[in-house]
Amino acid sequence: MTTSRLEAFSDGVLAIIITIMVLELHVPEGTDLEALSESVTGFLTYALSFVYVGIYWNNHHHMFQLVQRIDGLVLWTNMHLLFWLSLFPFTTAWMDESEFARTPVVIYGLNLLAAAVAYYLTQLAVFRSDGPESPLRRAVGRDVKGKISPALYIAGIAVAWLSPWLSLAIFTAVAVMWVVPDRRLERFLAEHAAEQ
Repeated sequence: MTTSRLEAFSDGVLAIIITIMVLELHVPEGTDLEALSESVTGFLTYALSFVYVGIYWNNHHHMFQLVQRIDGLVLWTNMHLLFWLSLFPFTTAWMDESEFARTPVVIYGLNLLAAAVAYYLTQLAVFRSDGPESPLRRAVGRDVKGKISPALYIAGIAVAWLSPWLSLAIFTAVAVMWVVPDRRLERFLAEHAAEQ
């Protein structure tokens, strides 16, 4: 099967996720800057989750540029990824509304970890579908960032028991690490485009 329907469906789901998150932002009661300051934490949690959704959309797009064919396992692992991403609006809102209480921050971290694992499983399913000469497998290589991220999520979850703010700093650091699209995939695509 080609990837076009999978990509179109995934794009639509991610757009809906962002829409739901922005609708969770509370409009200030007043009309001055002081009233706006009451929405700052909501905006910052929205911004962090928006960046995460953007990272997944960007890397998903890059990944599927290298996919030759998909099968049922790829479809289901992609749905698994979308499931965890679709929980971002809920975990983001809970974290914000609880004023960054420990348990909601831990749940947010678990949501980030589950999405990362789901993305990795989607990648493995693509490797299997495309076979041993999978272009994606060759482009990804050792995948250092992909291996460091879950470890940092686990560290952030563990640290939440001491300081939820430190957890958020770790989760933000992972997002910063991934903001730049995966250069390995871009280089691989550029090199092979030149060969054709």
